[in-house]
Amino acid sequence: MLSESHLPGTGKTIGVLALQGGVSEHAETLRGLGAEVVLVKKAEQLQGLDALVLPGGESSTIDRLTRILGVRDALKSAISGGLPTLGTCAGLIMLAREIDDPAPGQQSLGVLDISVGRNAFGSQVDSAEALLEWRTPAGEVLPVKTAFIRAPRVSSVGEGVEVTARYHGEIVGVRQGNIIGISFHPELTGDTTVHEELLGLA
Repeated sequence: MLSESHLPGTGKTIGVLALQGGVSEHAETLRGLGAEVVLVKKAEQLQGLDALVLPGGESSTIDRLTRILGVRDALKSAISGGLPTLGTCAGLIMLAREIDDPAPGQQSLGVLDISVGRNAFGSQVDSAEALLEWRTPAGEVLPVKTAFIRAPRVSSVGEGVEVTARYHGEIVGVRQGNIIGISFHPELTGDTTVHEELLGLA
């Protein structure tokens, strides 16, 4: 077990977009890794962050709230400017260049060169835990215990996007520069592999 001073989040401030969805689980995971967490609800709270998490939830609701509260443009600017960012489930949809089946009026930030399909693995009753293989930036393959809840799938990726995980043959994890996008929820199973990678980018 790592000592507190050697936790990967020590000395780092990580924002969790806190408009809707699974905010507390990500915050708890990050604090457990030694990070200070800011619950981001306003554009000015993006200043001074070392990394950012866009959590799962209802993607069309999160999208609408980012526009109502004036956070959308600041999010897009910060992530495009290089802020290390992890998007899980709805957060992955928010990051995507294109949504295959958007809700009426739904927009994405367009900062990750992928297209996604919402709820590709079924409804809430089809939720499942799974053990996936996760490919690290160094090419190492690690097991990740995770949960799928109304999960999206990545239907296409651009040239600069690396596929990091698959589930039943479908792409469920990607990496592009400072951005990590996943369809699943490691924060619900206690697996910190992906969060540690984010902290390594911070």
